[in-house]
Amino acid sequence: MSTSTPPENHPDHGGTPSVSDEQWAQLVRQAEAGGAGAPKEPSARARMVTARLRELDQQAARAQGSGRRWGRKPKQVEPWQPDGWRTGPAWQERNGGARKRRRLAGTLGFLAVMGVLVVAMRPSLVTDHLPGDGGSPDADTTRLLSETAPPTAAPTREAPDRPTLDEPFRGSPALRWADGAQGIELPAAKAAGGMSQDEVADALSKTRRLLVEANLNPATLRGERPRAVLQLLDPHAEGAREQLESSLSKPTENNDPVMLVSRFDPAEAEVLGDVVKVRGRMTFKAGEPGSVEVDADYSFVYALRKAGGDDVARTIVRRRLTAVLYDAERWDATRGKLALTSYESNVGNTECDTHDGFLHPWFDSDNHAAARGDELIDPYDRSEWPDQKECGTVTRT
Repeated sequence: MSTSTPPENHPDHGGTPSVSDEQWAQLVRQAEAGGAGAPKEPSARARMVTARLRELDQQAARAQGSGRRWGRKPKQVEPWQPDGWRTGPAWQERNGGARKRRRLAGTLGFLAVMGVLVVAMRPSLVTDHLPGDGGSPDADTTRLLSETAPPTAAPTREAPDRPTLDEPFRGSPALRWADGAQGIELPAAKAAGGMSQDEVADALSKTRRLLVEANLNPATLRGERPRAVLQLLDPHAEGAREQLESSLSKPTENNDPVMLVSRFDPAEAEVLGDVVKVRGRMTFKAGEPGSVEVDADYSFVYALRKAGGDDVARTIVRRRLTAVLYDAERWDATRGKLALTSYESNVGNTECDTHDGFLHPWFDSDNHAAARGDELIDPYDRSEWPDQKECGTVTRT
């Protein structure tokens, strides 16, 4: 006959009995007889798990009861629960949100870096749209948009501030003009006059270079021989190159180099700083078969300091010219060279009755009142070409 060992909660094991001795004896007799409903002894592992769970429940009860305060109803003790571990939907939701945040942060960071790089390479994208003082609290130094058509009126008058060494363009409309060669923008090239798109682009580029060398080159402005201008002109073409060479050697009233190039006598004046203000436009059209004509109309504003002093003045030079590039296979022309079919100039603030190959600006310390004419001229008015035959008086510089 088999015997059965009492469970841990039996009195023999020191536990608290859950059934009476009579009930336990009856259950034992049923087990020996093979009757139904006889208790089965739990395994050692089950007993260990049961004991561990009971211990954890007791620890949870003590922890929840430790915060009990007087006069309050004790809270219901919650049984111990294991920590969650990768509980599918919530875990995926948390990680999905993190991924979105990381992706958004990465995109914003990339855009910020690109913005900084663009501004660093081209700060004018920001500075051109910011107002500046220009030497006057109310001055607007926002750069003007490019001139794409003839203006219909003169620019508005600025505050009547005089130029200074530190702010040579103060009080001038040129304060908002482009600096130097940036103001000579080229139109998009396309085939015209039997010339290919590349040939038209070459004509535009060479005309731009001619304007730069004649009006912005520091050596030319100092009165040196404008070699680059001469090299761009076709020696086979009648007119411009020959006249320029002769005027440089022996200037006259009707043949003065300042009709094509800007030159100042260094003994009288020098360009102040390295900025010349520029505004104008360039267009092109088909010329005679096998040629393209480029029309240019630009104004150049020079800030000048009197030699040996601190007097500052401005001289404004407006130039109009038509440059032609001919197909060397159809015309008696030098390949890649320009011919000038017309050119003219108008200068504000210069001694117009002096023809010695230089421009002569007037400074406040000079007394030239008697030499000025009666005709009033606004040198900044680009809406029309002044029909000036005699010396006049500029209304502003």
